[in-house]
Amino acid sequence: MANVSRRSLLTGALGGAGLVALGQSTSVAAGATPSLVRGRSTLPSGVQAGDVTSRSAVVWSRSDRPGRMVVRLTSGGRRGSWRELAGPWATPRSDLTAKLELKGLAPGRDYEYRVQFEDLDGHRGEVGVGHLSTAAVHDAPTSFVWTGDTAGQGWGINPDLGGMVAYRAMHELRPDFLIHSGDNIYADGPIQERVVEADGQVWRNVVTPQVAKVAESLDEFRGRYRYNLMDRNLRSMYADVPVISQWDDHETTNNWYPGEVLTDPRYTQERRVDVLATRARQAFFEFMPIADRHGRGVHDLGQAPRVYRKVERGAHLDVFSLDMRTYRGANTPSLEKQRTAFLGTEQVDWLLRELSRSRATWKVVAADMPIGIIVPDGTDIEAIANRDPGAPLGRELEIAYLLSEIKRRRITGVVWFTADVHYCAAHYYDPAKAAFSDFDGFHEFVAGPISAGGFGPNQMDATFGPQVLFQGLPRYANQSPRDQKAMFFGYTEVDRAGTMTVSLRNGLGEILYTKELAPQGR
Repeated sequence: MANVSRRSLLTGALGGAGLVALGQSTSVAAGATPSLVRGRSTLPSGVQAGDVTSRSAVVWSRSDRPGRMVVRLTSGGRRGSWRELAGPWATPRSDLTAKLELKGLAPGRDYEYRVQFEDLDGHRGEVGVGHLSTAAVHDAPTSFVWTGDTAGQGWGINPDLGGMVAYRAMHELRPDFLIHSGDNIYADGPIQERVVEADGQVWRNVVTPQVAKVAESLDEFRGRYRYNLMDRNLRSMYADVPVISQWDDHETTNNWYPGEVLTDPRYTQERRVDVLATRARQAFFEFMPIADRHGRGVHDLGQAPRVYRKVERGAHLDVFSLDMRTYRGANTPSLEKQRTAFLGTEQVDWLLRELSRSRATWKVVAADMPIGIIVPDGTDIEAIANRDPGAPLGRELEIAYLLSEIKRRRITGVVWFTADVHYCAAHYYDPAKAAFSDFDGFHEFVAGPISAGGFGPNQMDATFGPQVLFQGLPRYANQSPRDQKAMFFGYTEVDRAGTMTVSLRNGLGEILYTKELAPQGR
C-alpha cells in the first residue's frame, strides 16, 4: 500500500482510477495509523461495471468515507478461486468514488466481483456484489439494451410507484450490457417534492438539496448522480448489467455548445458553459465506470478524459460510442454552405479509421442524437437535420462525408442506435429517396426516455432519405413515467450465426416493434 498520510487522505490528495492486470494481483496492507472514522463503511451508491470487452472491464463504487477500494473477482462460481486486487483511494477529491480497470480477463466468461473499501486501520466495510460477462472471441450470441433520459423534466424518484421501474424491465431481460445514450442526469432540471400532472394527479419526488436547483457547482453536478443511484431499480440493474455510458446536453445544461454564455436567470453563480461543462465532465467521469482515456488531438481538451471510444464485444459486435457534444460548433440554423463541426474532424477520422479496422459482423454506432430527426433549438438547430430537405448544408455536410466514406471504404454492417427525442422509432435511410444519395442504406433505431417526460414525434428531414418504419409515442407532451407505456427502451439480440434482431419496447417490457437484420456476406 502507498504511504498515505492522514492529511492527504482526508483532503483528497490521492484519487482517480487504478489499472491492475490479473496476473499482477497485489495484496492490501493495513496502515498503522488509527483511522479518524470509526464504524463499518457502506456503499451508498452500489457497484457498477462498464466498458466490458473480451478481456477487460472497469469496476466502480462509492464509499461513505475515505478508504481504499478492494475488488475480489472470480469466474468459477462457488468453487472458483478468488483474486484480490487493490484499487485506488476514494477520497473527497473524487467525491469518495473509485474505479479499477481490470486487464487480462478471460473471454466468454461470467464473472462475479465484490467491492469493499478498507480504511487506514485495515478495517473493511460493506460488500457490494456485481456481475459481468466478457465477450466471446468466437461466433457466439450476445444481447444489449439501450435507452436514454433519466430523471428529466422534474420526474424524479417517486416512491409511490416504486421508483424508476423501467430499469427493472430492462434488467429482467438479462442483457449482456446496456448502452445509456446520454442524459444520464438532468443537471438543468430542478426536482420538486410535488408536481401536479396534466390529469390532476400529484407526483411525489424524493428530493435532495443538490437536485432542488440547476447544477452550477461541482457538488451539485455530483449530487445529480448520487440522486439517481438512490433508486434501487437502477442500482440493481447496474450491479448485474455493465454499461457503456455516453453524455449529451443535460449532463451539463440544455442544448449547450462550447463557448456559449447562458442568459438563463436560474444560473446565478456561473453562466459560462465552458466552466459548467468542465465540472460536469469531472462528475460524469467520477460516477461512470469508464476508463479515463486521454486524447491526443488538438480538440481533446488537454488532459480531460475522452468520451468517444470503441468497445469490442466479440466476433459479431463492436460498439462505437460517440460524443456529439464536446466538439460541435455553435448552434445555428445550420444552413452554412461550408462544412461545420458536429462530431469534429478528429472524431470523424477516428470513427472511419476504427470502422475500417473492425472485423465484427455488426458495427453499432452509439450516437447520442439522431441523424434525420429535426431537433430545434429555438430558431437554430440542436442536432444534425436542418429543416431543409435539399442538399446537405452546415452540420449535414460532416455527416454526408462520413456516410459517403463508409460507402467508399466498403464498410458493412453499420447500424445506428440513439435516443434524445423522448420517443422510440425505427428508421431506414434510403439513398434512392434522398437528396444526397452517395451512401449505402442503413437503419437507425431510437429509444428513450427511460424515466423522464415523453414527447414527440418530431418532423423528419429528407436530406438523407429517412423512411419512418415505426414510432412509439406518449399520449401527450411531457407525459410522466407514471404510465410506463410512455417510457421506451430497445433490446437487441445477435444470434450465433450473426442475425441481429432489434425490438422496441415500452417501460413494461412489452414489444412494440421488431426488425430482423441479416448479416452481410455470411
